This record gives sequence, C-alpha cells and structure tokens, in this order.
Amino acid sequence: MIGIIDYGMGNLYSVSKALERLNCEYVISSDQKKLTQTNGLILPGVGSFRDAMHILNETRLSAFIRTAVQEGMPLLGICLGMQLLFEESEENGRTAGLKLLKGRVVRFPGVTATGEPYKVPHMGWNRLQFRHPSPILAGVEEGYVYFVHSYYVDTDDDSVVLASSIYDVDVPAVVGNGRVFGTQFHPEKSSTIGMRILQNYVSLVEGKGSS
Repeated sequence: MIGIIDYGMGNLYSVSKALERLNCEYVISSDQKKLTQTNGLILPGVGSFRDAMHILNETRLSAFIRTAVQEGMPLLGICLGMQLLFEESEENGRTAGLKLLKGRVVRFPGVTATGEPYKVPHMGWNRLQFRHPSPILAGVEEGYVYFVHSYYVDTDDDSVVLASSIYDVDVPAVVGNGRVFGTQFHPEKSSTIGMRILQNYVSLVEGKGSS
C-alpha cells in the first residue's frame, strides 16, 4: 500500500486516480500512524515552496518524512513535492527544504543568455533526456511529459539527476538517490511514459523492482 501525504497542497485526486488505474492500494492521509503502516510514500505538491514547508513543519510531517526515509521507506515527490526534497528554495525568500537531496530551487530567468525573453512558467509537454539508469526509469522510453512550474532545481550533484529536459536551462526532470525519487513533471498527466514511471515506483514499493 502507498501513502499519499495530504498536507493541503497536493494534486491528490489525479495521483490517486492514477494509482487506481494501476490497481495499487493507497491511503490519503496526514495521520503519521496511518502513513507509517504503508510500504511507500508519495509527496504531491502544487503551489508555493514556502507555504508547503510551513505546513509540513507545523504538522511535524517534515520530521516524519525524514525519519521514514532514514528507515528505508521509499518516497516519490511530484512537482512541488520533488522540489521539497532539496535543501532550499529562493521562492518568496530563502526557505529550507527537507534536505534529502543536494540542490537549490531557483526561478527560471525568463531571458536567454542572448537577451531573448521566454515564457515563465514552463508549461506543457517537453522531452525527457536520460542521464543515469534507475529502477524508476526501467522500460521507459525517452519522450514527452507534462510540466507546469516556474522554479527548477539547480544542483551540483549530477548523480541525482536521472533525466532532464531543456527549457533554456537544463531542468532536472527525474531525480533520485537510494529509495528517494522525484519528478518535476506530473507523471499522472504524462500519458504512457508517466504511467510507466508510476508503475515502476509501485513495483519498487511492492518489492517487485530492484532498488
């Protein structure tokens, strides 16, 4: 069973419906006792990094997530949920994240190196380019996935960037280290590729995939 962490800022409906299509049992909850009884966690997210971390800290879910990961619980962050896995964000002022992965969340410049403006947010379909092999990408072909975000992860740790996309800058699109994973795009809205990534995560949680 997978626990979808409900902290009031997640795309709970679309994620839960995707898990239903995969015949995966899940629970949506903010109750740490219920989440502890699951085999893996999903941290969804839509909105402001600062607001999300405030809620996670106030409810002590941030400490729960860190402890769960330390004890070997698989975790998948989606969109804002992926950004929260990193050390900090510059959105609305500097805010510390969960610090499970090394990197900083920064805003797209909106202007190319040659001075040409481009649209922010990065919204729509963009192509995945694989960087490192991972069980979360097993059987996945390079193709297009669906993004909606104005901030992206800037990291010096190339090993955690499993796949990227180009939107003026190199955007980490799939990240991971150990049993912690994240997708900047919405896998539940990304057709066959996104569903395969979710299936890979479900298989890993259920012990059917390698870690």
